[in-house]
Amino acid sequence: MGESTITTYTNGSRAVITNPSLASRLVAIENEINGLFERVPFGSHSLDANGTYKSINALELAWLGYTRDEVIGKKKLVDFLTPTSQDKFRAYFAHPHLRSTVAELELELVRRDGISMPISLSVSDHLDDAHQLLNRRAVIFDLTESRAAKAKQRVSAVAFESLSGMFITDRNQVILQVNGAFTELTGYTAQEAEGQTPRLLSSGRHNKAFYQAMWAALKEKGCWHGEIWNRRKDGSLFVEWLSLSTVLDVAGEVTHYVASFIDITARKSAQDQIAHMAYHDALTQLPNRRLLQDRLNQALAAARRSGLYGALLFIDLDNFKKINDSAGHEAGDLVLVEAANRLRRTVREGDSVARLGGDEFAILLEDLDTDRLESAAKAQQLGEKIIEVLAQPYVFGRHKFHCSASIGIDLYAHTESGPDLLQHADLAMYQSKRAGRNTLRFFDQAMQTALNSHVALENELRLALEERHLQLYFQPQRDRKGKTVGAEALLRWPHGERGFVAPAEFITLAEETGLILPIGQWVLEAACAQLKEWEDKPQTQQLRLAINVSARQFRQAEFVSQVRQAMEHHAVNPTLLKLEVTESVLLDVSDTVRKMEALRALGVQLSLDDFGTGYSSLSILTQLPITQLKIDQSFVRNIGVKPSDASIIQTIISMAQILEMEVIAEGVETEAQSAFLEQQGCQLFQGVLFGPAVPIEVFEAQLA
Repeated sequence: MGESTITTYTNGSRAVITNPSLASRLVAIENEINGLFERVPFGSHSLDANGTYKSINALELAWLGYTRDEVIGKKKLVDFLTPTSQDKFRAYFAHPHLRSTVAELELELVRRDGISMPISLSVSDHLDDAHQLLNRRAVIFDLTESRAAKAKQRVSAVAFESLSGMFITDRNQVILQVNGAFTELTGYTAQEAEGQTPRLLSSGRHNKAFYQAMWAALKEKGCWHGEIWNRRKDGSLFVEWLSLSTVLDVAGEVTHYVASFIDITARKSAQDQIAHMAYHDALTQLPNRRLLQDRLNQALAAARRSGLYGALLFIDLDNFKKINDSAGHEAGDLVLVEAANRLRRTVREGDSVARLGGDEFAILLEDLDTDRLESAAKAQQLGEKIIEVLAQPYVFGRHKFHCSASIGIDLYAHTESGPDLLQHADLAMYQSKRAGRNTLRFFDQAMQTALNSHVALENELRLALEERHLQLYFQPQRDRKGKTVGAEALLRWPHGERGFVAPAEFITLAEETGLILPIGQWVLEAACAQLKEWEDKPQTQQLRLAINVSARQFRQAEFVSQVRQAMEHHAVNPTLLKLEVTESVLLDVSDTVRKMEALRALGVQLSLDDFGTGYSSLSILTQLPITQLKIDQSFVRNIGVKPSDASIIQTIISMAQILEMEVIAEGVETEAQSAFLEQQGCQLFQGVLFGPAVPIEVFEAQLA
């Protein structure tokens, strides 16, 4: 047997071994090598010339998830590679120059469970004398952890160059590294910042205690988060959200500090603006009712401690609605802004001026005096000054407006509550309105008692309406011959505890609260129902029934349709229904005429009540399609007492005759009054002389 030669290539390095007995020992050596590789902490295998597994160690088998019998002589390494790694593997061995330059080949191994595993492959080739491949020995290392570490490093690098500004300092707070966002946000380059301390950015807006608290938290918890003002390189200030963290070594000692921050100036500004809007009036920029209430609570608490009186002034602009109605809301807004500016200039520094809404303002005065009277005098002095400045003309370009103010004042010391104080000042302001406007009034307890009674009466009136406690009483209307030709339906309220509530009291209340609308609708329906009942009785079927219509009810857009629907529902003769309206409906003449014409078209009779007490002129009267004038009882009462009132009655009757209108006098109480009215040509009469207002049963009995 000739000499055997085996050439070995390990990653491109050539070694030739010549040994006569090598062939016989080859198997033993191979087995010994395989035994050694069984105990190593990496994968190992050998492949034959065709790439089929000849041997494989236990660790690599565990990675693959196969048994030795399933792999040896049956599987090739490429069978366990991803398609991309298969191509990479074949190219590596097809091009020798790659093997000479690349010592390790990184591939993706596919385990039996389908999970990919990154590996590093190193190969040694064993050749025969003819340089033909006998077998190939490989070692494999698991790259899972190293790749994860590299990925973590890449993520850290990307994170460091994020949109958040970041810098790292040593334990002495010397800046070691900054990212690009740091430069963008502060204006300092890395060269300018590194080697400095964070004091480079100090704004000067935080005191020593702020920084001491920050470092104390950082030392105790290892981190700190919060808002902080800093200064850019160009000197501009910005507010940032800063996060600080400590880095510790294995001994628990601080080695570094890591800081990240974002610029929240815009967000902070938006938040501040939203907060400002929540507590300030958008038009005048004054504090609103919400902020005033908060300051009021603080002022009351301070007054309890100091014993000093304060005051709340409630201000309402007189006749402001006329400016809005005549010149538009833009002009009204200009007046409100100017009024707010005048109030600001008039009060003391530290006093609070607020806009409560609409044309209402309030001023909170604190620390006036320990004496109540002296405090009241100071509040009055300021109130009179405010009345004076607000009464000055409001000039905008070519336009000039006049708008006075009514003021209500309430003093406080140590017993009042915020809501009560506002209510008291508001009530006092309304007393100023009733006193003629352009003045001021102080709140007193008698006023509060009246208010409480007013509120209780309002609630009881609502209940009376809901439970149908209201009643219609009927007062006869007679002609010159003494014949009853109709009646006026008058509202009465029999109260369970108060007895009959005076109409002047509860009707005024109904007007103020808006209850006059449902009450007026009920009266309309009840009157139509009564007319329908009268149709079946000979003595009543020709009677006309008059009801009072308030100005507020008349001004409703749907009033005409309400009258039509009520008459149609009860199927009544419209000529027997008479609606009495006062001169207050004439504020809008065109609308009044339009509605009256529509009502007359339905056949309804119209009477102008309380004529002579308002502001209607002859020219307006000629435009109204009314059928009757009603002389107010205040003139009738003065017949024989006040000659001027007798003259007014003569004028009214003459005017009605010229305009071909019917005339009725109300409040006739004596024969002398009746005789005078009849002598002047009055056609109809109403008053206690001819009968008081009575329930329907009594009224009908008197007709029999």
